[in-house]
Amino acid sequence: MSSSEHVGAPSGDDGPPASEGGPGREPSVAGGGRSAPAGPARDPGPSGDRPDRASAVGRLAATVERLRSEVQAAHAAADGRALIELAKGIMVERLRCGPAQATRQLAELAEKAAVSQLELAVDIINQAARDRVAEIAGDFLRRTRTDPAGTDAAATTDAAVGVRLRTAESAALAAGDAQAVADSLLQHALAPLGATAVAIWTAGSDTSLTLAGHAGFPAEEAVRWRYVPPGVVTVARQALAERDTVRFVSLSGTGMPSIGRTHHPHGGRVALPAGTGGRIHGVLEICWQQPLPPQPPVIMRQIEALAELCAHALEATPASYGHGPAPAQGVPAVAELVDLADGLYDPALVLTPHLGPDGELTDFRIHHANGRFMDPAGRPRSSVNGALLLEAYPMAADESELFDKVLRVYATGEPFRAQRMTLTALVDQVPLAAVADISVSRHGDSVLLIWRIEDETARLASLLQHAQRLGRIGGFEENLLTDEITWNGQLFALYGRPPNGTPVPLRDLAAHAHPDDGIAIGRFLRAVLHHQRSASAAFRLRRPDGVTRHIRVIAEPVHDAEGSLLAVRGAYQDISAQHWTEVALAATRDQLAHTEQESAERNRLALQLQQAIMPPARGPIAAPGLQIAVRYRPAETESLVGGDWYDAVVLPSGRVLLCVGDIAGHGIEAATGMVVLRNALRGLAITGAGPAQLLSWLNIVAHHLTEQVTATAVCGLYDPGTRTLRWARAGHLPPVLVRGREAARLPLVGGLLLGAVAQAAYEEAELQLEVDDTLLMYTDGLVERRDTAIHDSLAQLLATAQSPASTLEHRLDQLLTHSKSDTDDDTCLVGIQVV
Repeated sequence: MSSSEHVGAPSGDDGPPASEGGPGREPSVAGGGRSAPAGPARDPGPSGDRPDRASAVGRLAATVERLRSEVQAAHAAADGRALIELAKGIMVERLRCGPAQATRQLAELAEKAAVSQLELAVDIINQAARDRVAEIAGDFLRRTRTDPAGTDAAATTDAAVGVRLRTAESAALAAGDAQAVADSLLQHALAPLGATAVAIWTAGSDTSLTLAGHAGFPAEEAVRWRYVPPGVVTVARQALAERDTVRFVSLSGTGMPSIGRTHHPHGGRVALPAGTGGRIHGVLEICWQQPLPPQPPVIMRQIEALAELCAHALEATPASYGHGPAPAQGVPAVAELVDLADGLYDPALVLTPHLGPDGELTDFRIHHANGRFMDPAGRPRSSVNGALLLEAYPMAADESELFDKVLRVYATGEPFRAQRMTLTALVDQVPLAAVADISVSRHGDSVLLIWRIEDETARLASLLQHAQRLGRIGGFEENLLTDEITWNGQLFALYGRPPNGTPVPLRDLAAHAHPDDGIAIGRFLRAVLHHQRSASAAFRLRRPDGVTRHIRVIAEPVHDAEGSLLAVRGAYQDISAQHWTEVALAATRDQLAHTEQESAERNRLALQLQQAIMPPARGPIAAPGLQIAVRYRPAETESLVGGDWYDAVVLPSGRVLLCVGDIAGHGIEAATGMVVLRNALRGLAITGAGPAQLLSWLNIVAHHLTEQVTATAVCGLYDPGTRTLRWARAGHLPPVLVRGREAARLPLVGGLLLGAVAQAAYEEAELQLEVDDTLLMYTDGLVERRDTAIHDSLAQLLATAQSPASTLEHRLDQLLTHSKSDTDDDTCLVGIQVV
């Protein structure tokens, strides 16, 4: 049966009602018979392993099983008879009749109501008790009656819940120890809810957990979990720490250890703190074999009622500690705790719990204030003795949450300590705050609250001590008349000496320093002892453990009333970290200066090499039928000297070679790569090959004859006779043609950048030019922006290029002026105009 099938109203027909004395008859609980009562899980084993009933062992096993069933049935019958006898007693008291008449009256009423005597007895007890069990049974009945389908079964359901809880309550109160309580809870109340095991834990004063009772777990598992030390996080520990119900759908998802995890790793768990009067005595932990779905509120309230039964049982009966540690003996009474508080040197209050009319903890009464009591508001002891804590200190429930801390300590037994906690008292409705160290601990049924209000002098002394520790500073004072020397603890640590060692006088300071520092120490001593003025010195201290520390000492003379030198006081500071930091910084500065010098030299050489081949300003280039102008803008930062290049040369065939390229990278490598490719292209152009073939050969040069140089380029050959331009590109931006008042990019032709692969083929295009046409060839430094797509930058270039210009030189200057490039890269621009 799955866990969901267990949860809710039990099903089945009620068994026959229990009579007053009929042996072998058992009361009907949870609406079903008890032929299979809950208890410790027992595995009968495979059918093939069962003993043969015909054998002696089989007959013995059958006898044991029969006797066990009879004992369980007898226990169940006894529990039912106890409830019936209790109901008879109520009838005797209410009807003022005798026991015999009450017996007959109960039987007659049960017959008329068509219910068992046990169900009627439970209903009578609920009506008389008006307690939590009666409230839960009534609530269950109301919820059932709201469902039209369950109207007929409402009374049966209510009776089943009431019988189950009252039977569990009767058995728990009659149990002699927590083990019997666990057996009764599982058998009478939890098994009908689908639970397979239950554990009752007692909480120690040190927040440890001891297994007081269990049912449904194997014996060896209970032995392993007999004691849980403080600090071990389990399901029960979490319920104790949160002081609230915790529920887990599946234990495997929590990662927490708990009893029975190896047997039911995926089963659900519910753990509830079991407490009375604000004090938690233990934890009730319930185990399901299957994952536990969300339960209706009425089911959870039933489980909470069972936890309350456990709390009363743990409070009234001794727990069965098994193999766990015995409970602490000699728990101090209030009188002993008062004596303990009077022996303290700090203000202390002995608090006892104050319960409300409903038995719930509402406040703590100040039972005693010790002789050292010092109220933050200045009130005497008599004004708070005997008062309630929230009446004397209403602000304890405010931001400091002191009252909540006391509640938690009383409930769980876990001590609470805090430093620099604010205590606030109200004096004529004016809050007065004080900072104090707080300690709260539980002793028996009382709580000891101790505080130490922070003194301003002590606070400043503590602050100074921490400042000296963090600054690695040690102070000293040397009386020159008595030779008495006073060191603080930090100075002993700086010198590597034990706290009870002998201080080193100033006159022996040189003996503990590096020999090379003797002159600096002598100058320092003369200034302080002879010239009687403040002075400081830095030296290397050689400690007894062989460690050398860099120390700075500063001292000043102390004079008496007549002006005579009386003493010298001062401080030592360990500046080793600062010294080695300065050494490292000096070395880093030297290395940085050397690196900067090398970098500047490399940039200077690259710039000279680039300017030697590509001067920033160059006059018009003479070519037949063409007017050629060039603009080169070097990078603004010398470290970004790049490899942009151009060339315009008339070949022996009369054609004009036009090219623009860009080497990837910056610095001397890019500059030298530019020289190689530019000169190689000039030499290859003498062969008369077309632009595509020239770029194919140039790619071989870049890939094989340079050190990993990659570049983009556009190459064109202009024939003055036909005014045609054959051109190809290698990953470069296409040229721009300006014709009349319109500017447009030439259609793209395919071509991979130079040096990327060993062999590459390039496409070639042909353009027929007209008189006054202007062709612009450029590198990406003219248009590239960090925050703008290249398409948008080219659109802006076209808009600027189609603006009218009087000369070609003016057009190029206008393009450079209106360029919005922000990459700080060098730029190359070539303009060709047909004349």
